[in-house]
Amino acid sequence: MNGAPRSARRVVRNIVAALILVPLAVVIIAFAVANRQIITVSLDPFSAEHPAALVTLPLFGLIIALLIVGVLIGGIAAWLKQARWRRTARRLEREVGTLRTEIEGFKRTAGIAGGSGLPGQAEPPERLQLQPPRR
Repeated sequence: MNGAPRSARRVVRNIVAALILVPLAVVIIAFAVANRQIITVSLDPFSAEHPAALVTLPLFGLIIALLIVGVLIGGIAAWLKQARWRRTARRLEREVGTLRTEIEGFKRTAGIAGGSGLPGQAEPPERLQLQPPRR
């Protein structure tokens, strides 16, 4: 029964992803075709005439590489910022496991069968039978 909504959600997610990724791919390809000129990037701030390190590549390659580096730096920064929440979640999961173990121990000592009902009472009590009113 839960399979149908999940598959429908997956189809919608795939359609939305296609609606976003296809135009993005077209824009990136158009950008790459428009910026094919070769540039030289100097990585030596001290010598402009004879740099110790330089890279020659197409302009779109440089811009795409810088975007990828920016996304990686942003992802690492977000991951580091969320460390406190991950640590708290792990601690709370350990506490929940400990409490569940304690509850099961209490249920065993109280004699509750299957964790339902009151101590010493595995089945629900009989229903009260009322007599019809007398006239």
